[in-house]
Formats: sequence, C-alpha cells, structure tokens
Amino acid sequence: MIDLLDPTNVITRMFNSEQYDDMYNYCKNLLEKIPNDMVALQNISLSLIYLKKYEEAIIYCDKVLEIKNSDAYALKNKIYALENLKQYEQVLKLCKQILSTNSKDVWALNSMGLSLNELNRHQEALEYYEKSLKIDLDDVTALMNKAISLSHLGNYKDAIEFYDKAQTIDSSLKEASIVKSQLFEKLGMKDDAFLAAQGVLNKEMEKIKIDAKENKCSVFHQFCEDEYEKYDSK
Repeated sequence: MIDLLDPTNVITRMFNSEQYDDMYNYCKNLLEKIPNDMVALQNISLSLIYLKKYEEAIIYCDKVLEIKNSDAYALKNKIYALENLKQYEQVLKLCKQILSTNSKDVWALNSMGLSLNELNRHQEALEYYEKSLKIDLDDVTALMNKAISLSHLGNYKDAIEFYDKAQTIDSSLKEASIVKSQLFEKLGMKDDAFLAAQGVLNKEMEKIKIDAKENKCSVFHQFCEDEYEKYDSK
C-alpha cells in the first residue's frame, strides 16, 4: 500500500502537479527538521530550477555535493542551473567530473557539447556529439546539436543531413524544417529550401523533383498536386 504522507510521494505529487512553490516550502520545512535530508535537498534545488531561481538552486546542489561529491543528480541539476546562467566554463568542469566516472553518460556528453557550442568551440563540440551518437544513433538531441555545430563550421550539406536524421526520428521537430530550409537557401538550392520549409524529408524531395521533371512542371506545382491527392484520397 502506498503511503501518501511519505515525503517522496508528497513531493512527487507536487512536482507532477507543477506546484513548485508548494514543493519548495514543503522541502524547506523538512530541512528545518533534518538539515541534511537528501530527498529534501535534492528536490528543493529541483523546485528552484523550475521557479527559475538558478543561483539559489545551486546553493542547495552544493549542499548535496558536500555530503556526496559525486552525486550525479545534484551535479546535473547544478549543470542545468549554470547553463541558464550562461556559466559554460563551469558546466564543462562538472560534465568532465560526471564523465570521469561514467564515460557513456549521454546527458553529460550532450551538455558538454552544448557548452562548447556556446563558447564557439564547435569542432570540439562535435567530438562529444559523436561519442553520444556511438552510444545511441537515434539520440535526437545529439543529432540536432551536431547539425548546429556543423552549420557554424560552414559544413551546410552535412548539417542538413543531421537535421534530416533528427526529423526522421521525431517528426514534430518544426525547427529542423526551418533551419534546413535556410541552409538550402545558403547553398542556392531554392526548390529544396521550399520543400524543407514544408517539412519534406530529404529522401521524399528527390521523388517530388523527379516527378516534377517528368510532368514538366515546377517543384512547387508538383508538391501542391501531391498534397491535393493526399487530401482528396482521405
């Protein structure tokens, strides 16, 4: 039987209900009774992160790390807070700390790459995204971030491919369509830019362009015809 008054269950209910102020106050009361309560320390920092009080969240993360300096949960909460404060050099140090004990921590690998991106160290960032993708080929975060790094390095064609891979896995990534379109524009590929903006994947573009050539019409016209047929067949 679930104990509804157990602190972990109370905090979980508050978190799931997005009652972050109540969650903070509840954890604060727990800490007045037991200053080193790990559940309360971890979750008060989490509530502060959701309340966007990042500097205060870091204080509680540090209290956890004083008790257990390798606590991955506290390290990741602190990293998230530091990212929002744009303190990327500190993020790199903490990511390295996590990776020193678990070199396959995908979250830390991606955070490392993200901070390197923000510091305009895009070539270095690529190394961490590649490590992440060796662990999980379908890691959408790594695919998107690798595409960003490649774009900054002027490697637009490869960037487009990685945006496309991410979009293939998660079709809700509207931002991938927009950026792909912009990159095609930079490459002078206007038809591809138009199709990308409509959310068309690279492999589907080729068929549309071939059909347009066979039908002696524009890619725009062919796309509209295809869309009408899809709509009409419903």
